[in-house]
Amino acid sequence: MTTAPQPLTDHAALHRNRRRALTAGTPALFLHALAIDEIQQRLQEVNRTFTKTAIVTGFPDIWQQAFPDAEIVADAETLHFNGSGYDLIIHGMALHWAHDPVGQMIQCRRQLVADGLFLGASFGGQTLTELRASLSQAEIELTGGLSPHVLPMGEIRDLGALLQRAGFALPVADSFIQTASYRSLIHLIHDLRAMGETNALTARQRRFAPRQLFTKAHALYTETYGLPDGRLPCSFELIFLTGWAPDDSQQQPLRPGSAKHRLADALRTDEIVLPSDEKTAIN
Repeated sequence: MTTAPQPLTDHAALHRNRRRALTAGTPALFLHALAIDEIQQRLQEVNRTFTKTAIVTGFPDIWQQAFPDAEIVADAETLHFNGSGYDLIIHGMALHWAHDPVGQMIQCRRQLVADGLFLGASFGGQTLTELRASLSQAEIELTGGLSPHVLPMGEIRDLGALLQRAGFALPVADSFIQTASYRSLIHLIHDLRAMGETNALTARQRRFAPRQLFTKAHALYTETYGLPDGRLPCSFELIFLTGWAPDDSQQQPLRPGSAKHRLADALRTDEIVLPSDEKTAIN
């Protein structure tokens, strides 16, 4: 009998972390604001007026302020849209917590009208690389073992491939890295708590990590990555995914061999014809 794979995310812990971020003080949602600015700029470049928008997110207030007419959908594994026929769906900084990210994309595509736009913003695999490396090395040196402290996040190539698997046309994935700096490792962890991005992995250790782990990790972090002013840099990779619900009006690739002009003519150069034996070797 095959055992179902363990879910990546403990959703009860994730919701608890988010509630704590929103109620314990001022939430640190500057990366959500950065993602919103980027998405708004991209929408300005699209020659289209969108009339029905849905946003999938775990932090509805900041996204609702930016898109006041949008429907907010909680980022559960099963997305509960109030209707269908959306011409724009935004997945706002929650896809990295999904146990089945391609399933999330498929659910979004099914709610889009033909030629509707999907935009996703998510943390990528280069996020928290310094913290991940420092904690791992510190734990290995102290205990000889390793436990999950930081969420594994998808690489841009993998996430771009998921767009195709989800059935989107004209898929595009791109990213950039935003670097912040902190006075200490503890200040970084406090900021992650204020983001609602602390450990919510199902496989996480349920007991408190020993203080010496963070002391050792801080020393390693400072030694390896510390800036001249004593602050600690922290990388956040933001990946943006763009795909369109398929429609016959969209650009289609030409059939192989259907070109009407020679590449050599376009490049204004002479065509070099390979001997037949070399063609065979290349094929």
